[in-house]
Amino acid sequence: MTATNGSADDAQALLYAEGERLARRLTQTLGGGEADVARAHLLGLSLAVNLVNALVPTVEQVSRHAGRPLHAHVTGDDRGRAVVETVTPDGERHTRLPVDDLLDSALYRGGRLHPTVHAHLAGAMQGSEHHAARALAACLKSAPVLDALRLHLTALLKTA
Repeated sequence: MTATNGSADDAQALLYAEGERLARRLTQTLGGGEADVARAHLLGLSLAVNLVNALVPTVEQVSRHAGRPLHAHVTGDDRGRAVVETVTPDGERHTRLPVDDLLDSALYRGGRLHPTVHAHLAGAMQGSEHHAARALAACLKSAPVLDALRLHLTALLKTA
């Protein structure tokens, strides 16, 4: 994952900022104690980084296999927010997906956490770090998250 107008560190910083924003939303939804804030912070960062790090290489692999290779990377938009951008082999911008849109569609329905996602993340807020990691993995593999990733992957691969 790299940024076109910066470094991999810039892209990582953009993803962390998205994770921070998500963590604040999760804290409001899933808990309010001091320990809950720390756990929600970890979940927000993990969700943002893992979802994008799953999408970027998948775009490249699927597009290459389809015979129309695209390069995908994380860059910033006009507001300094993280965006997954696809670029043709000759360097022409193809499509862009704001990471906050990806997170929102993967995790939320009508402004509320999808019930399946809520159940997994509520479980991740409790117990040991090992339990939280398993619950986070289950959330990432859940149908609403995978369905959203599939829809965004299709949109990113559409020909101009």
